[in-house]
Amino acid sequence: MHDHSSGHAHGPAHNHSHSHGHAGHAHPMPGSGVMAGAVAASLLLVAVELTGGVMGHSIALISDAVHNLTDVPSLAIAWIAMRVAERPANDEKTFGYHRVGTLAAFINAIILVLISGFLFYEAWERFRNPQPVHVGIMMVISVVALVINSGITLAVVRGRHDLNLRAIFIHNLGDALSNIAILGGALIIRATAAQWLDPLLGAAIGAMVLWSSIGILREASHILLEGLPRGMELETVAKAILAASGAQEVHDIHIWTLGTDLYALSCHLSIPDMHLEQCEQLLQKVRARLADEYKISHTTIQFERAGLPREAGFFMPEPFKPQG
Repeated sequence: MHDHSSGHAHGPAHNHSHSHGHAGHAHPMPGSGVMAGAVAASLLLVAVELTGGVMGHSIALISDAVHNLTDVPSLAIAWIAMRVAERPANDEKTFGYHRVGTLAAFINAIILVLISGFLFYEAWERFRNPQPVHVGIMMVISVVALVINSGITLAVVRGRHDLNLRAIFIHNLGDALSNIAILGGALIIRATAAQWLDPLLGAAIGAMVLWSSIGILREASHILLEGLPRGMELETVAKAILAASGAQEVHDIHIWTLGTDLYALSCHLSIPDMHLEQCEQLLQKVRARLADEYKISHTTIQFERAGLPREAGFFMPEPFKPQG
C-alpha cells in the first residue's frame, strides 16, 4: 500500500492524494484443478443425461442435459477469468483485470437466458405432442446427475462471494435441485401415469434458470456500470469522511466496485490551510475510516482550500456539508 501527494493545501484547488491497497479482501478460492475437474464432470453428465433422455423419451432429462451443457462454457469462462484476474496491472490496464470475472458472469447470464427460452419451447412442444416416459431411466439418470452436480456445488462453495463463481454455484445448486425434482416427478409418473408432469418439470427448470440468470445479470450490469456497491449509502460514507477529517465539505463523491470485495472511492475534500504533513495525517485518518467501516481500499482524494469558488458545472452528488 502506498500514498503520494502533490504539494500541500496552500496551493490551487487541484492538490491530489491517492492511495490504494488490496488488504482485507482475500478469500479462499477453488483451484484451477477443481475447475478443470468440474468441466470434465459436466461433460460426462451432459452425455449421460442426453443418452438417458433420448432412450427414456424424457423432455425433463433432455432439458436438464441442455441446461448442464451450458455449465461447460460457464465453467471454462470462469476458470479463464480466475486466471486472468490474477494478472497484475500494466500500462494499459491500470486497474488490473479484476473486472474479468464480472464480465464472465455477465456473458454466462446472457447464455442462460437464451437457454431458458429453448427449454420453454421444448416443454411446450411436448405438451402439444405428449410421449410416454421411461420412468426407470429417469430415476437412474437423475440420481447420477444429482451426485455430480452436488459435487461441483460443494467444490465451488468456498468462492461463492465472487460474482463469477457465485454464478457457477447458483447454477449447479439449481441443477441439483432440478435433479431432485426429476426424481420426484419420475416417482409420481410411475404411481399415477401423469405423463404431462415431464414437460411441466422441463418448463420449471427453464423458469429456474431464467430467475437465477436475471439476478446475476442485474448484479453484473450494476458493477460494469460502476454503480454504488450494494449495501452502501453515499450519504453515510460522506458523513464518515467528514467525521474522520474534520473537513468543511466533501463533494464529487464516486464509489464503485473494481472486483470482488475491492471497492474504490474518489472525492473532493474542502479543508482549511494546512501544511503537507497535516494533509498526510488527515489522509491516513480518512483512509483508515473508509477501510474499517466500508472496506474501501482504493481511495483518490483531492484536497481543495475551503472557501474557494468552484468552477461552474454539475457536481455528482451535490456538496455534502456536516450538520449543525
